[in-house]
Amino acid sequence: MTASKISRFPVPKLAQLPEDIRARLLGVQEKAGFIPNVFMVLAHRPEEFRAFFAYHDALMEKEGGLSKAEREMIVVATSAANECQYCVIAHGAILRIRSKQPLLADQIAINYRKADITARQRTMLDFAMQVAIDAASVDEADLEAMRADGFSDDEIWDIGAISAFFALSNRMANLTSMRPNDEFYLMGRSPKSS
Repeated sequence: MTASKISRFPVPKLAQLPEDIRARLLGVQEKAGFIPNVFMVLAHRPEEFRAFFAYHDALMEKEGGLSKAEREMIVVATSAANECQYCVIAHGAILRIRSKQPLLADQIAINYRKADITARQRTMLDFAMQVAIDAASVDEADLEAMRADGFSDDEIWDIGAISAFFALSNRMANLTSMRPNDEFYLMGRSPKSS
């Protein structure tokens, strides 16, 4: 079987990339064992790559508030609603690893309302889906309902920002026909032996 192209647009060679981007990709490769295709595809436009990953990291890697697994839940649920194969597969793998629950990402991708999550997480995903699908309908009553369920304003912002940011990511992945790396499909599906 012939490997499919990872993008409809030109994909630069690692050696052609600016030093800062190449160093980041090599660091990711060292940690993960491969370079996720999103890095190679978006490296086609170095300035946009830098801006994209700076915002990604600010939202997804910060400490406090939502857990890193909850952040990934938002990505998987909203990416499924936006029909983004790349993000569902890639972030599903990250969710399986961060949550240590091998079934959770598939449950959330198919129907988060039936997933093995807490009531608070379901409220979080309900709001994330509203932002992802019908952001114009968000009003003060929605924010008050989130606050009543125990979410801080910073957490509400994060839920909305992650949903909005990944709407951009989903659309770029679909525009480019970004192919998920094969490695993502098996990551986190079975517990590592000690």
